[in-house]
Amino acid sequence: MKTLTEPAYAKINLSLDVLGRRADGYHDLKMVMQSVSLCDRVTMTLGETEGLTLSTNLGFLPVDEKNIAVMAARAFARHTGVGLDTLSIHIDKKIPVCAGTAGGSSDGAAVLRGLNRLYDTGLAPEQLAKIGEEVGSDVPYCVLGGTALAQGRGEVLTPLTPLSPCHIVMCKPGFPISTPELYRAIDGIRLRCRPDTAGLLEALERQDLRGVAQRMFNVFEQALPAKRRMVIEEIKNTLIQHGALGACMSGSGPTVFGIFQSEQGAESAARELEQTYAETFVVQPV
Repeated sequence: MKTLTEPAYAKINLSLDVLGRRADGYHDLKMVMQSVSLCDRVTMTLGETEGLTLSTNLGFLPVDEKNIAVMAARAFARHTGVGLDTLSIHIDKKIPVCAGTAGGSSDGAAVLRGLNRLYDTGLAPEQLAKIGEEVGSDVPYCVLGGTALAQGRGEVLTPLTPLSPCHIVMCKPGFPISTPELYRAIDGIRLRCRPDTAGLLEALERQDLRGVAQRMFNVFEQALPAKRRMVIEEIKNTLIQHGALGACMSGSGPTVFGIFQSEQGAESAARELEQTYAETFVVQPV
């Protein structure tokens, strides 16, 4: 029996711009992505079971072909020819579900990295990311991680100067947001503001944390229903009041995050927010 455990790091969007709808039904995006220390643990074992099996610590998650971890394993097998006859996968989930932080995509990416090690197939990270394109738009980024500019559907990646050391408070309100509905909504409105992506990239290059935080922006916030937008703004205001240099919604939401230079300020903001929102975390960039 052979086993290993791979971390599956969450991501936040320092910026997110939707450039338009494509002929294939997807949207062209321009995003600055950052992985953070909040992570699931994905354990893969060979020789323990018959067939490919998946289990998680959360009973409501699918454990069949609908789970992105299973999809990733199948894609890996198609590309490498390895057998999955005795592979078991267990996900210890810590990243909130349906939160705009790539919780599912990070699990799929961890499976690709882990199977590459488990089967000793020797694929480069870029090759694994290419396989990940078949699994989900965020999977290629999650394979590579770090700080990156993501374009196209999210699969065209350019590594960037890493985000300066800081403390990040992540807070997920207790309501879901449908990503397809949000895309439909954004297709039907005229965006009033767009992120200063060029300025954000320059601030990253200068290691100017304040400059990065002040340029964080997510166009999806403009497409939210009014009641949802009000909650997002309330969380952002709480983060700013405790000293966040900037605050923004991640992905299609509803998770909101703020960047702090001060650990004390981050902990203070988290204490206040977790009185209302249980899924509140203080993390660092990875």
